[in-house]
Amino acid sequence: MQLTMYQVDAFTHELFNGNSAAVIELNDWLDDSLMLNIAKENNLSETAFLVKNKVGIYHIRWFSPICEIDFCGHATLASAFILFRQSNIEIISFFAEAIGEFNVTRGDNGYINMSFEQQAPVVITEPPAALLDGLIVKPLVVLRNRQAYFAIYQSSQQIAAITPKLEQLKLLAPYDVVISAPDQQYDFVSRYFWPASGGDEDPVTGSIHCGLAPYWAAQLNKQNLVAYQASTRGGVIHCSLDGTRVTLSGQAVLYMSALIEV
Repeated sequence: MQLTMYQVDAFTHELFNGNSAAVIELNDWLDDSLMLNIAKENNLSETAFLVKNKVGIYHIRWFSPICEIDFCGHATLASAFILFRQSNIEIISFFAEAIGEFNVTRGDNGYINMSFEQQAPVVITEPPAALLDGLIVKPLVVLRNRQAYFAIYQSSQQIAAITPKLEQLKLLAPYDVVISAPDQQYDFVSRYFWPASGGDEDPVTGSIHCGLAPYWAAQLNKQNLVAYQASTRGGVIHCSLDGTRVTLSGQAVLYMSALIEV
């Protein structure tokens, strides 16, 4: 069986930056084991699979090389980028089991806008020892949402300097870890570690900004923020809050179109 696959760099306007994702549109779902094996073979942080239903909504699923992930922003951006390239539509409706139905729209200057429910974190008064040991540098405050622990620091210089003990952070599964701080050039910066479910450090993580954006909006008293994920590849995420929703916006670049044999 041949499948068409695209590889896209998301949250960037330049190749070899941002976060890479593979996108595969299907007529019907493959076996879960086959989709996971394709993701393992791709060895990207995420491979997105899409199946369009009879009313035009795209059911989307995301697989890391380790397991299926219940929410991935950058692979959604990559998927929308491919679908927008293929037609003149202005809006795409997606559905995912964990987060329900959501819309993605075509923006100006190559931007793609994804609307999600906010996932604001709450303060944890007694952070787990594995988190504090794994980060080495004690954060100002620790919070948590459905996805990850949030360790907040005073400066972006601290964020850049931290070298975590990943074996300790792995003990926090099913939660991942994001570290974040305010910045002079951007409103805030972050780094994301997910050794239990995807890899050591994710280049750019859209989903976690559903929690970072409302946190920093409250801290900075701003509804529109520009974020930078300070990984080796790096990526910019524009965040806009409206009621209970957050819009994450970014650009993307096509790296590869290919036929795979499975």
